[in-house]
Amino acid sequence: MQSKPDNYYDLVVADPPLGKREDGRQKRAHWLDDKGRRYFIKDGGYTAKSWDETLPAMQYFKELFRISRHQIIWGIPCLPFNPGQGRIVWDKVNGTSDQYDCEIAYCSLNNRTELISYQWKGMMQGKSICQPKIQEGNKRLNEKRLHPTHKPVALHAMVFERYQIPWHWKIFDPNLGSGSLGIACLALGYQLDGCENDSEYFDLATSWLAEEGRQLKQSTTAKLFCEK
Repeated sequence: MQSKPDNYYDLVVADPPLGKREDGRQKRAHWLDDKGRRYFIKDGGYTAKSWDETLPAMQYFKELFRISRHQIIWGIPCLPFNPGQGRIVWDKVNGTSDQYDCEIAYCSLNNRTELISYQWKGMMQGKSICQPKIQEGNKRLNEKRLHPTHKPVALHAMVFERYQIPWHWKIFDPNLGSGSLGIACLALGYQLDGCENDSEYFDLATSWLAEEGRQLKQSTTAKLFCEK
């Protein structure tokens, strides 16, 4: 980031470490009761790492704000400062899940609180951006999770749609992780630069992006585009 001039990017979308040890060390295997049926949810099987020990240093955030005109930063309740009033609340439609009911991001694009709902509860995922609270019945169409804090492609697409992000904007992701933001940008036609320090995640993300670049999967496009 230090190599970029001031306001180089139009928008930074960041999902930084929050010091919650959500780096493969939390084991999530459990039973789940849903609508009268009982499901066993397998653990994600992620490699245990140590990147989520602490929050990034303040210099990380200073650079984010320096190189961008606008910012969306997930995990805002955990940060030691308040960058502004704008908020995105992602309702994960979790019900009785042991996961967070919602996640909250700072958003500089307005000073309001916006609610975006998209189901993300283990194998229970939203059907599309047009039916975000209806569970996808065909689990083969589910988005594969590649990262312990993987955010769905459809969520990024819904955020871009909600805020009417201009096509010409340059976007930056300083924590690429699974690459799901990259998939959304690829499918929707946005220009994205991304950084990832972990070689395992980098390889997974670049492989996914290369595959989608050859031919967008039905499991992705079905969640991004809806028939009128």
